[in-house]
Amino acid sequence: PHPNSKYPFSLTKTFIWIVLLATLVASFHNVFMIRSVSLNKFNNPDYTISGERRAKVELTSLKTLWFNTGTLCNIECKNCYIESSPTNDDLVYIKVAEVQKFINEISKLSLPVREIGLTGGEPFMNPDITKIIELCVYEGFNVLVLSNAMAPMMRKKIKSDLIKLNDQYGDQIVIRVSLDHWNCVKHDAERGLGTFEKTIEGMRWLNEHNIKMAVAGRSEFSDNEQTARMAYEELFRLHNFKIDAFNPSETVLFPELEENAEVPEITESCWNILNKSPNDLMCSNSRMVVKRKGASLPSVVACTLLPYDPEFDLGTELKNSLKDVALNHVHCSKFCVLGGASCSA
Repeated sequence: PHPNSKYPFSLTKTFIWIVLLATLVASFHNVFMIRSVSLNKFNNPDYTISGERRAKVELTSLKTLWFNTGTLCNIECKNCYIESSPTNDDLVYIKVAEVQKFINEISKLSLPVREIGLTGGEPFMNPDITKIIELCVYEGFNVLVLSNAMAPMMRKKIKSDLIKLNDQYGDQIVIRVSLDHWNCVKHDAERGLGTFEKTIEGMRWLNEHNIKMAVAGRSEFSDNEQTARMAYEELFRLHNFKIDAFNPSETVLFPELEENAEVPEITESCWNILNKSPNDLMCSNSRMVVKRKGASLPSVVACTLLPYDPEFDLGTELKNSLKDVALNHVHCSKFCVLGGASCSA
């Protein structure tokens, strides 16, 4: 030992070994924790797994307010992001009086909303659906209804109401029909045998009555977007549908939604790397209202794709939903940023 050391050499050596061992254990612990967390990305609203600041999106202007009309649907698709089916009522039918409350709040807060979106489930199963459409167009909003154009829409009362609404407010109403693929076999593989022809039948009826249509398909089915749009164009031409296959607002091709997809988290630096703007994302200009089963009041959520996740629940009033949204979900990355999708017209 050093002559001035007050500890025996053996104790000094033991202390050094303890420090080295503790450092080694800490290193293994950090590596283990990183590997553990990496299996569960999108855990922290402020930071990604790598420790970088997570990207957030500011609500720059609330232009579209969506209402989920209920998760009940006449069919059950294989990859429905919201798990709609004939039995799923996790989101119950929203009523026209509840929609009216939010319409009033838009006016009270002078929000720049110009479009109301109605999604489901199948919106035309909601008993109040045509009353909701009438309320919204009467108040001056454009209305986008997402439908499979099948049996619920083709009921006598619904058709009669749609014709009347279209006669008076035709410029304000668009029915966007879910047509997953231009090929009936691939469409039916997703939605069930015979669904393609039933949807085409509904589209023919809409076309005959000059009710404006758009189409939503899936990009995952096709080798490339150009091929898909050319095929949709041929289908529309065959049936004389007044839909532009090359206009992304009239023919929307959505990327597939996969909860377990391996995608990168979006950091603040990603905007420049990807040459994208947060203003292009849905949550920069829209919110959705849902009514959960058992809830006394509807809630406002940040995104149409995330109706169940409590992290994206922003309260029961629009005034409390006008805040930044952290991109803390796999859908934020795969669907909105990397997929470049938008649900609005």
